[in-house]
Amino acid sequence: MSVVFAPLTRMSDLKTAFEAAVSATQELTQRPDNQTLLKIYALYKQATEGDNTATKPGFTDLVGRAKWDAWALLKGTSADEAMQRYTELIDTLE
Repeated sequence: MSVVFAPLTRMSDLKTAFEAAVSATQELTQRPDNQTLLKIYALYKQATEGDNTATKPGFTDLVGRAKWDAWALLKGTSADEAMQRYTELIDTLE
């Protein structure tokens, strides 16, 4: 899948590319593995909400905890960097 990701210099270009990548996730021909899905989730959350301030899910919520942990690992990553990494990751998927 290719969503035009040349080096992005302007914020509007980055946002446009990010939005295109978000839309492109709906058109993937193969479901990514769980680790890649966690990266996609975490990068999206970091790009759109910033650092994770949610309460950590309990041990019985394995999926919620994995998502929380993946997002928490990106603490301090700027929204712009998260958008850029998200678009680059989606560009590598089919």
